[in-house]
Amino acid sequence: MPVKAYINRIATAVPEHEVHQFYLRYAASMLTADRRRIFQRMAGLAGIEHRFSCFAPALDPEGPSADLAGIFRRGAFPGTAARMAMFSQAAPVLAQKAVDGLRLGEEASRITHLIITTCTGFSAPGIDLDLAARCGLPDGIERTMIGFMGCYAAVNALKLARHIVRSDPQSRVLLVNIEVCTLHLRETTELEKLLSFCLWGDGCAATLVTGEPHGIELDSFRCTVADERRELMTWDIGDRGFDMFLSGQVPAAIQEALRCNQDAILGGRRPDAIDLWAVHPGGRTILDAVERALNLAPAALQPSREVLRRYGNMSSATVMFVMEEMLKAPSELLGCGMSFGPGLTAETMLFRTVS
Repeated sequence: MPVKAYINRIATAVPEHEVHQFYLRYAASMLTADRRRIFQRMAGLAGIEHRFSCFAPALDPEGPSADLAGIFRRGAFPGTAARMAMFSQAAPVLAQKAVDGLRLGEEASRITHLIITTCTGFSAPGIDLDLAARCGLPDGIERTMIGFMGCYAAVNALKLARHIVRSDPQSRVLLVNIEVCTLHLRETTELEKLLSFCLWGDGCAATLVTGEPHGIELDSFRCTVADERRELMTWDIGDRGFDMFLSGQVPAAIQEALRCNQDAILGGRRPDAIDLWAVHPGGRTILDAVERALNLAPAALQPSREVLRRYGNMSSATVMFVMEEMLKAPSELLGCGMSFGPGLTAETMLFRTVS
Protein backbone atom coordinates (compact mmCIF):
# COMPACT_ATOMS: atom_id res chain seq x y z
CA MET A 1 0.00 0.00 0.00
CA PRO A 2 1.42 3.45 -0.92
CA VAL A 3 2.55 5.65 1.95
CA LYS A 4 0.20 8.55 2.68
CA ALA A 5 1.10 12.09 3.71
CA TYR A 6 -0.73 14.15 6.31
CA ILE A 7 -0.90 17.74 7.44
CA ASN A 8 -0.45 17.29 11.18
CA ARG A 9 -0.41 20.92 12.26
CA ILE A 10 -0.76 24.45 10.89
CA ALA A 11 0.14 27.70 12.64
CA THR A 12 -0.49 31.14 11.19
CA ALA A 13 0.82 34.60 11.99
CA VAL A 14 0.34 38.22 10.93
CA PRO A 15 2.32 41.33 11.88
CA GLU A 16 1.17 43.69 14.60
CA HIS A 17 0.30 46.69 12.44
CA GLU A 18 -3.35 46.88 11.31
CA VAL A 19 -3.43 49.02 8.15
CA HIS A 20 -6.70 48.54 6.26
CA GLN A 21 -8.57 51.65 7.37
CA PHE A 22 -5.40 53.72 7.13
CA TYR A 23 -4.83 52.58 3.57
CA LEU A 24 -8.39 53.36 2.50
CA ARG A 25 -7.92 56.94 3.67
CA TYR A 26 -4.42 57.18 2.22
CA ALA A 27 -5.55 55.91 -1.20
CA ALA A 28 -8.59 58.19 -1.21
CA SER A 29 -6.32 61.19 -0.62
CA MET A 30 -4.71 60.59 -4.03
CA LEU A 31 -7.99 60.87 -5.95
CA THR A 32 -10.28 63.64 -7.07
CA ALA A 33 -13.56 63.99 -5.19
CA ASP A 34 -15.62 62.15 -7.83
CA ARG A 35 -13.19 59.25 -8.14
CA ARG A 36 -12.80 59.15 -4.37
CA ARG A 37 -16.50 58.39 -4.00
CA ILE A 38 -16.22 55.57 -6.55
CA PHE A 39 -13.17 54.19 -4.75
CA GLN A 40 -14.88 54.26 -1.35
CA ARG A 41 -18.00 52.56 -2.68
CA MET A 42 -16.09 49.78 -4.45
CA ALA A 43 -13.65 49.26 -1.56
CA GLY A 44 -16.62 48.92 0.77
CA LEU A 45 -17.84 45.93 -1.28
CA ALA A 46 -14.54 44.01 -0.97
CA GLY A 47 -15.54 42.02 2.12
CA ILE A 48 -12.32 43.02 3.94
CA GLU A 49 -12.27 44.64 7.37
CA HIS A 50 -8.67 44.10 8.47
CA ARG A 51 -5.24 43.76 6.89
CA PHE A 52 -1.86 43.70 8.55
CA SER A 53 1.58 44.99 7.57
CA CYS A 54 5.15 44.50 8.76
CA PHE A 55 5.52 48.28 8.49
CA ALA A 56 3.84 50.74 10.85
CA PRO A 57 1.52 53.19 9.07
CA ALA A 58 2.06 56.93 9.42
CA LEU A 59 0.02 58.84 11.95
CA ASP A 60 -1.75 60.93 9.30
CA PRO A 61 -3.05 59.15 6.16
CA GLU A 62 -3.03 62.48 4.33
CA GLY A 63 0.49 63.35 5.47
CA PRO A 64 3.77 63.25 3.57
CA SER A 65 4.45 59.51 4.05
CA ALA A 66 2.48 56.27 4.01
CA ASP A 67 4.62 54.68 6.73
CA LEU A 68 5.85 55.82 10.13
CA ALA A 69 9.52 55.42 9.17
CA GLY A 70 9.11 57.80 6.24
CA ILE A 71 10.35 55.34 3.60
CA PHE A 72 7.20 55.58 1.46
CA ARG A 73 7.26 59.35 0.99
CA ARG A 74 4.88 60.97 -1.45
CA GLY A 75 6.76 61.62 -4.66
CA ALA A 76 9.71 59.47 -3.59
CA PHE A 77 8.60 55.86 -3.01
CA PRO A 78 11.52 53.43 -2.61
CA GLY A 79 13.01 51.45 -5.47
CA THR A 80 13.18 47.67 -5.72
CA ALA A 81 16.57 47.35 -4.00
CA ALA A 82 15.35 49.20 -0.92
CA ARG A 83 12.20 47.09 -0.80
CA MET A 84 14.22 43.88 -0.99
CA ALA A 85 16.33 45.06 1.94
CA MET A 86 13.09 45.63 3.87
CA PHE A 87 11.90 42.13 2.93
CA SER A 88 15.14 40.60 4.19
CA GLN A 89 14.61 42.24 7.57
CA ALA A 90 10.88 41.69 8.00
CA ALA A 91 10.19 38.28 6.44
CA PRO A 92 12.34 36.10 8.75
CA VAL A 93 10.78 37.70 11.84
CA LEU A 94 7.23 37.00 10.67
CA ALA A 95 8.18 33.50 9.47
CA GLN A 96 9.69 32.63 12.84
CA LYS A 97 6.51 33.85 14.54
CA ALA A 98 4.48 31.32 12.51
CA VAL A 99 6.94 28.45 13.05
CA ASP A 100 7.00 29.18 16.78
CA GLY A 101 3.23 28.70 16.71
CA LEU A 102 3.76 25.04 15.79
CA ARG A 103 5.45 24.55 19.19
CA LEU A 104 7.98 22.13 17.75
CA GLY A 105 10.26 22.16 20.79
CA GLU A 106 12.72 19.26 20.59
CA GLU A 107 10.85 18.09 17.50
CA ALA A 108 12.63 20.84 15.54
CA SER A 109 15.79 18.70 15.48
CA ARG A 110 13.83 15.96 13.66
CA ILE A 111 12.69 18.11 10.74
CA THR A 112 14.25 16.71 7.57
CA HIS A 113 12.98 19.13 4.90
CA LEU A 114 12.19 22.84 4.75
CA ILE A 115 10.05 24.22 1.91
CA ILE A 116 9.50 27.97 1.64
CA THR A 117 7.16 29.76 -0.74
CA THR A 118 7.23 33.49 -1.39
CA CYS A 119 6.63 35.80 -4.31
CA THR A 120 7.23 39.10 -2.51
CA GLY A 121 10.98 39.14 -1.92
CA PHE A 122 14.37 37.71 -2.88
CA SER A 123 17.78 37.62 -1.23
CA ALA A 124 20.71 35.23 -0.89
CA PRO A 125 21.78 33.91 1.53
CA GLY A 126 18.05 33.76 1.96
CA ILE A 127 15.21 33.32 4.36
CA ASP A 128 15.63 29.53 4.30
CA LEU A 129 19.04 29.65 5.98
CA ASP A 130 17.96 32.47 8.29
CA LEU A 131 14.84 30.60 9.40
CA ALA A 132 16.73 27.33 9.94
CA ALA A 133 19.12 29.12 12.29
CA ARG A 134 16.36 31.02 14.11
CA CYS A 135 14.22 27.93 14.70
CA GLY A 136 16.94 25.43 15.61
CA LEU A 137 16.49 23.25 12.54
CA PRO A 138 19.25 20.74 11.67
CA ASP A 139 22.27 22.08 9.79
CA GLY A 140 21.86 19.42 7.13
CA ILE A 141 18.16 20.02 6.51
CA GLU A 142 17.11 19.76 2.86
CA ARG A 143 15.90 23.17 1.70
CA THR A 144 13.66 24.05 -1.25
CA MET A 145 12.57 27.54 -2.28
CA ILE A 146 9.40 27.87 -4.38
CA GLY A 147 9.56 31.41 -5.71
CA PHE A 148 7.37 33.81 -7.63
CA MET A 149 4.44 31.46 -8.31
CA GLY A 150 1.95 33.79 -6.64
CA CYS A 151 -1.12 32.82 -4.68
CA TYR A 152 -1.21 29.16 -5.72
CA ALA A 153 2.31 28.33 -4.49
CA ALA A 154 1.11 26.80 -1.20
CA VAL A 155 -0.75 24.04 -3.03
CA ASN A 156 2.35 23.28 -5.08
CA ALA A 157 4.37 23.15 -1.86
CA LEU A 158 1.90 20.69 -0.33
CA LYS A 159 2.21 18.61 -3.49
CA LEU A 160 5.99 18.55 -3.09
CA ALA A 161 5.74 17.72 0.62
CA ARG A 162 3.47 14.79 -0.25
CA HIS A 163 6.01 13.50 -2.79
CA ILE A 164 8.79 13.72 -0.18
CA VAL A 165 6.86 11.81 2.48
CA ARG A 166 5.68 9.17 0.02
CA SER A 167 9.28 8.59 -1.14
CA ASP A 168 10.67 8.53 2.42
CA PRO A 169 8.07 7.76 5.12
CA GLN A 170 10.42 8.98 7.87
CA SER A 171 10.54 12.49 6.43
CA ARG A 172 9.19 15.40 8.45
CA VAL A 173 8.54 18.39 6.23
CA LEU A 174 8.21 21.96 7.48
CA LEU A 175 6.39 24.14 4.95
CA VAL A 176 6.49 27.93 5.36
CA ASN A 177 4.44 30.32 3.21
CA ILE A 178 5.73 33.84 3.89
CA GLU A 179 4.48 36.92 2.06
CA VAL A 180 5.11 40.63 2.68
CA CYS A 181 2.62 41.96 0.15
CA THR A 182 2.29 45.48 1.56
CA LEU A 183 5.94 46.05 0.72
CA HIS A 184 4.88 46.61 -2.90
CA LEU A 185 2.55 49.56 -2.41
CA ARG A 186 2.77 51.83 -5.45
CA GLU A 187 2.18 55.56 -5.68
CA THR A 188 -0.49 56.07 -8.31
CA THR A 189 -3.68 57.91 -9.13
CA GLU A 190 -5.07 54.97 -11.15
CA LEU A 191 -8.34 53.88 -9.57
CA GLU A 192 -7.94 50.23 -10.60
CA LYS A 193 -4.48 49.92 -9.04
CA LEU A 194 -5.57 51.62 -5.83
CA LEU A 195 -8.47 49.18 -5.58
CA SER A 196 -6.14 46.22 -6.13
CA PHE A 197 -3.95 47.43 -3.26
CA CYS A 198 -7.05 47.20 -1.04
CA LEU A 199 -6.71 43.40 -1.18
CA TRP A 200 -3.19 42.76 0.05
CA GLY A 201 -1.94 42.02 3.53
CA ASP A 202 1.14 40.41 5.06
CA GLY A 203 0.98 36.95 6.60
CA CYS A 204 2.71 33.62 7.12
CA ALA A 205 1.61 30.02 7.57
CA ALA A 206 3.78 27.18 8.91
CA THR A 207 2.72 23.59 8.29
CA LEU A 208 4.07 20.22 9.43
CA VAL A 209 3.61 17.38 6.93
CA THR A 210 4.57 13.81 7.88
CA GLY A 211 3.49 10.21 7.43
CA GLU A 212 1.80 10.18 10.84
CA PRO A 213 -1.92 9.52 10.23
CA HIS A 214 -3.60 12.42 11.96
CA GLY A 215 -4.86 15.79 10.83
CA ILE A 216 -5.55 16.03 7.09
CA GLU A 217 -4.66 13.38 4.53
CA LEU A 218 -3.38 14.83 1.25
CA ASP A 219 -5.19 12.77 -1.36
CA SER A 220 -4.58 14.07 -4.89
CA PHE A 221 -3.61 17.20 -6.84
CA ARG A 222 -4.43 18.72 -10.19
CA CYS A 223 -3.27 21.79 -12.10
CA THR A 224 -5.54 23.59 -14.57
CA VAL A 225 -4.05 26.30 -16.80
CA ALA A 226 -6.22 28.62 -18.91
CA ASP A 227 -3.26 29.62 -21.05
CA GLU A 228 -5.37 31.71 -23.42
CA ARG A 229 -6.23 33.99 -20.47
CA ARG A 230 -2.70 34.37 -19.12
CA GLU A 231 -2.66 38.13 -19.69
CA LEU A 232 -5.42 38.66 -17.11
CA MET A 233 -3.10 38.30 -14.10
CA THR A 234 0.59 39.20 -14.07
CA TRP A 235 3.25 39.88 -11.42
CA ASP A 236 6.40 41.57 -12.72
CA ILE A 237 9.54 43.04 -11.14
CA GLY A 238 9.95 46.72 -11.89
CA ASP A 239 12.31 49.49 -10.88
CA ARG A 240 9.85 50.65 -8.19
CA GLY A 241 9.00 47.28 -6.66
CA PHE A 242 6.86 44.42 -7.93
CA ASP A 243 3.94 45.38 -10.17
CA MET A 244 0.68 43.43 -10.03
CA PHE A 245 -1.87 43.56 -12.84
CA LEU A 246 -5.23 42.03 -12.00
CA SER A 247 -7.90 42.28 -14.68
CA GLY A 248 -11.54 42.63 -13.78
CA GLN A 249 -12.12 39.64 -16.08
CA VAL A 250 -10.33 37.23 -13.72
CA PRO A 251 -13.44 36.07 -11.77
CA ALA A 252 -15.30 35.23 -14.99
CA ALA A 253 -12.26 33.39 -16.36
CA ILE A 254 -11.95 31.35 -13.15
CA GLN A 255 -15.65 30.54 -13.23
CA GLU A 256 -15.36 29.29 -16.81
CA ALA A 257 -12.23 27.22 -16.08
CA LEU A 258 -13.85 25.54 -13.06
CA ARG A 259 -17.01 24.69 -14.97
CA CYS A 260 -15.04 23.18 -17.85
CA ASN A 261 -12.74 21.16 -15.58
CA GLN A 262 -15.09 20.28 -12.71
CA ASP A 263 -15.05 16.51 -13.28
CA ALA A 264 -11.26 16.33 -13.39
CA ILE A 265 -10.80 18.58 -10.35
CA LEU A 266 -13.33 16.68 -8.24
CA GLY A 267 -12.39 13.20 -9.46
CA GLY A 268 -15.76 12.69 -11.14
CA ARG A 269 -17.69 13.63 -8.01
CA ARG A 270 -20.53 16.10 -7.82
CA PRO A 271 -19.80 19.28 -5.83
CA ASP A 272 -22.41 18.25 -3.23
CA ALA A 273 -20.23 15.20 -2.44
CA ILE A 274 -17.52 17.53 -1.11
CA ASP A 275 -17.93 18.31 2.59
CA LEU A 276 -15.25 21.00 2.99
CA TRP A 277 -14.06 23.78 0.72
CA ALA A 278 -10.69 25.48 1.27
CA VAL A 279 -10.71 28.09 -1.49
CA HIS A 280 -8.06 30.79 -1.69
CA PRO A 281 -9.91 34.05 -0.97
CA GLY A 282 -8.24 36.15 -3.63
CA GLY A 283 -11.14 38.57 -3.38
CA ARG A 284 -14.89 38.60 -2.84
CA THR A 285 -15.65 38.40 -6.57
CA ILE A 286 -13.36 35.38 -6.96
CA LEU A 287 -15.16 33.54 -4.16
CA ASP A 288 -18.48 34.50 -5.76
CA ALA A 289 -17.23 33.07 -9.07
CA VAL A 290 -16.27 29.74 -7.45
CA GLU A 291 -19.64 29.58 -5.72
CA ARG A 292 -21.47 30.15 -9.02
CA ALA A 293 -19.26 27.78 -11.05
CA LEU A 294 -19.85 24.84 -8.71
CA ASN A 295 -23.35 25.84 -7.56
CA LEU A 296 -22.28 25.83 -3.91
CA ALA A 297 -24.42 26.75 -0.94
CA PRO A 298 -23.51 30.15 0.58
CA ALA A 299 -22.18 28.50 3.74
CA ALA A 300 -19.69 26.35 1.78
CA LEU A 301 -17.16 29.16 1.38
CA GLN A 302 -17.72 30.80 4.75
CA PRO A 303 -14.24 29.82 6.07
CA SER A 304 -12.66 31.50 3.05
CA ARG A 305 -14.81 34.61 3.38
CA GLU A 306 -13.93 34.88 7.06
CA VAL A 307 -10.19 34.72 6.31
CA LEU A 308 -10.67 37.40 3.65
CA ARG A 309 -12.58 39.58 6.11
CA ARG A 310 -9.98 39.27 8.86
CA TYR A 311 -6.73 39.37 6.86
CA GLY A 312 -7.26 40.23 3.19
CA ASN A 313 -5.29 38.42 0.51
CA MET A 314 -1.85 37.31 1.76
CA SER A 315 -0.88 35.60 -1.50
CA SER A 316 0.47 32.06 -0.98
CA ALA A 317 -0.16 32.04 2.78
CA THR A 318 -3.89 32.70 2.50
CA VAL A 319 -5.22 29.28 1.58
CA MET A 320 -3.30 27.79 4.52
CA PHE A 321 -5.19 30.12 6.87
CA VAL A 322 -8.32 28.46 5.47
CA MET A 323 -6.79 24.99 5.79
CA GLU A 324 -6.09 25.73 9.44
CA GLU A 325 -9.86 25.88 9.92
CA MET A 326 -10.23 22.52 8.15
CA LEU A 327 -8.14 20.90 10.90
CA LYS A 328 -10.99 21.64 13.31
CA ALA A 329 -13.51 19.63 11.25
CA PRO A 330 -14.72 16.13 12.25
CA SER A 331 -12.98 13.05 10.89
CA GLU A 332 -13.69 11.36 7.57
CA LEU A 333 -14.84 14.45 5.71
CA LEU A 334 -13.83 14.95 2.08
CA GLY A 335 -12.48 18.36 1.13
CA CYS A 336 -11.33 20.29 -1.91
CA GLY A 337 -8.71 23.03 -1.80
CA MET A 338 -7.90 25.45 -4.58
CA SER A 339 -5.79 28.52 -5.27
CA PHE A 340 -5.50 30.76 -8.32
CA GLY A 341 -2.68 32.79 -9.78
CA PRO A 342 -0.80 33.97 -12.87
CA GLY A 343 -1.11 31.71 -15.84
CA LEU A 344 -4.17 31.86 -15.47
CA THR A 345 -3.65 28.87 -13.19
CA ALA A 346 -5.78 26.93 -10.72
CA GLU A 347 -3.93 24.54 -8.42
CA THR A 348 -6.39 22.19 -6.73
CA MET A 349 -6.29 19.25 -4.34
CA LEU A 350 -8.54 16.75 -2.63
CA PHE A 351 -8.04 15.95 1.05
CA ARG A 352 -9.67 14.05 3.92
CA THR A 353 -9.84 14.83 7.61
CA VAL A 354 -8.69 12.01 9.89
CA SER A 355 -8.70 11.50 13.64
